[in-house]
Amino acid sequence: MKIVKLTRTLYVQVLIGLALGIAVGHWWPDFGANLKPLGDGFVKLVKMMIAPVVFCTIVSGITSLGDSKEIGKTLVKAMGLFYVLTILALLTGLAAVFLLQPGAGMNIDPTTLDASVAAKFGKNAPPQGFVEFVLHIVPASFFGAFAEGEVLPVLLLAVLCGFGLTRIGRAGEPMLAGIDSFSHVLFAAFGFIMKLAPLGAFGAMAFTVGKYGIKSIGSLGLLIGTFYVACGFFVAVVLGLLAKLHGFKLWQVLRYFREELLVVLGTSSSEPVLPRLLQKLERLGCKKGVVGLVLPTGYSFNLDGTAIYLTLASMFIAQACNIHLSVGQIAAMLGLMLLTSKGAAGVTGSGFVALVATLTVMPDLPVAGVALIVGIDRFMSEARALTSTISNCVACIVVSIWEKACDRTQLASELGSGYVRTEEALEHDEPMPAPNLALVPSHGEQQHAA
Repeated sequence: MKIVKLTRTLYVQVLIGLALGIAVGHWWPDFGANLKPLGDGFVKLVKMMIAPVVFCTIVSGITSLGDSKEIGKTLVKAMGLFYVLTILALLTGLAAVFLLQPGAGMNIDPTTLDASVAAKFGKNAPPQGFVEFVLHIVPASFFGAFAEGEVLPVLLLAVLCGFGLTRIGRAGEPMLAGIDSFSHVLFAAFGFIMKLAPLGAFGAMAFTVGKYGIKSIGSLGLLIGTFYVACGFFVAVVLGLLAKLHGFKLWQVLRYFREELLVVLGTSSSEPVLPRLLQKLERLGCKKGVVGLVLPTGYSFNLDGTAIYLTLASMFIAQACNIHLSVGQIAAMLGLMLLTSKGAAGVTGSGFVALVATLTVMPDLPVAGVALIVGIDRFMSEARALTSTISNCVACIVVSIWEKACDRTQLASELGSGYVRTEEALEHDEPMPAPNLALVPSHGEQQHAA
């Protein structure tokens, strides 16, 4: 009876899907490679929900915070933390590749590499330069942001609409009530989609093992191992220390979000779990407004897994091609990666695309060097997505604590109990009340009061 009950949980179902995917991909590789549409279809289903979920969550969050100064302060603190974590992630990847030397002794001639691989991914390269990056955030039209499905343009629209609703006071109550109601529809619909997560994980894993084969890990196994060691160090040491300094334990956070992390592992994407992370972070005691601002922003500006990958892969290519980089060249590369690691947000295969974008403007490294790792990139994408997801969860809790917007008693209780709500429980939770805009004076009322 307990076994039957256990198999009904998403956690176990995704584990079963992953195991079956590995088995099918290994024993029937051609069939497994043809199962790619299962994983792709699940991710596409989730992606179509991301833009409206982010919009509704941020608008509701801003109106609940009310004070524009408080919102600005929260965003500044979050961005500061994101950039510190990104710098530490870049340095972690750099230290790992120097210590383990995965590319040493390969003696690759850059002229023999296939440059067409880089050209193929260069078409989807993120904006280069700060000005182009900022302009890319502004959508061509209001609804165009939702059509493209990128987080940053939707984030901009949500912030503007949130401030607008706060300014007009009571006149915005019907609109806010509609947004709040629509958000509950989205979360309910997302609950149905998440039931397909085991199938998506099965298809994605079967494709990965069937297409590339477990044997393909062997030739570049040291590079893959170095990357996983670097990600493990960053999570255990950097994020573990950050959590400890703020009074909670990292392993309890990992246990609490274990279902979401398994979905990320199976699909190699962090996007499918964004709506559930928003819900569960609130239930940890974090204020809705802070969660709604920090987590979606982190999805674009806190890609620590990608940051580790960029330094490690770039230096691996340098080692494999016997190219020596000076301290100044490495420092310039790190500065460039601070931009490219964020500019690729929302791009399919963002880690690999960001690597191509970085090497394109780095004259010292051959962009054709990406041909060395394109075959095993898929085996590293899971770790990239997992590292970034864990980092964003920890960062959201930390910023909530900084802003005194976290119920520490509820946080300790939820993390300490080990109790995790199933997807059915999340679907049937009581709706979160809409913020009362009647308590926020309109612009005209503010002038009258003055």
